[in-house]
Amino acid sequence: MRRSRSQRWLFAVPAALSVLGLSVPLAALVGRALTQGTGHLVDPAIGAAVRLSLATSAISTLVVIALGTPLAYVMARYRFRGRGLVQLVIDLPIVLPPMVAGIGLLMAFGRQGLLGAPLSVLGISLPFTTVAVVMAQAFVAGPFFVRSATIGFAAVDRSVREAAAVEGATELEVFRKIEVPLAARPIGSGIVLAWARAVGEFGATIFFAGNREGVTQTMPLLIFVGFETEIEVAIALSVVLVAMSAVVLGVLRLLDRPGVVGH
Repeated sequence: MRRSRSQRWLFAVPAALSVLGLSVPLAALVGRALTQGTGHLVDPAIGAAVRLSLATSAISTLVVIALGTPLAYVMARYRFRGRGLVQLVIDLPIVLPPMVAGIGLLMAFGRQGLLGAPLSVLGISLPFTTVAVVMAQAFVAGPFFVRSATIGFAAVDRSVREAAAVEGATELEVFRKIEVPLAARPIGSGIVLAWARAVGEFGATIFFAGNREGVTQTMPLLIFVGFETEIEVAIALSVVLVAMSAVVLGVLRLLDRPGVVGH
């Protein structure tokens, strides 16, 4: 027993160091924000960045839901040639450096890009606009939703779907009335994760949308500017994002509790 207790330190010490390593920077950030007060939160630039971040992340999340839900359903239900390649394309933005995603979007939709050149002939220019912010956010956030929703759809009991089909339900009715309700928890988790990834997006946005105040300057981009020019602004906004992240984790834990819809 004594030997077992002594060996616990082999786990307790590294665990404590890990917790300290994670908590000290956050505590230092919040502590600095409290000492400098909340005056910087009324800065017009901060208000504009917060509004733009909330608006674009909400729109990009809706886009992800609209396009990602059918994709997740297909990936969960069907086996087809090239499925592995499609899965790779879905997962790649998760591990890609965000700057690479931004350059890719610019090469595709820039004025001389693969799709941007034809669009420019029609007078449509996407880079360095608010639309570009939404596109960048959707690109990096989409895979988080698709992966979670795919897991949810794949977990739906096949016999339930087959019983509904025997009763005369169409595939669309099965999807809407059975698949989605039973997969609600993973879908909800995917929505929260996608929104969190969108609201915190930086690299792809700055390369594809630029950093124009009131147009493309979201909270992470203003933090970048504030770090170079006015650190107090960067600290204030960083604490706002920490609070948002804490809310996201709280929602995810709530969705994971027994008794929540979809369980």
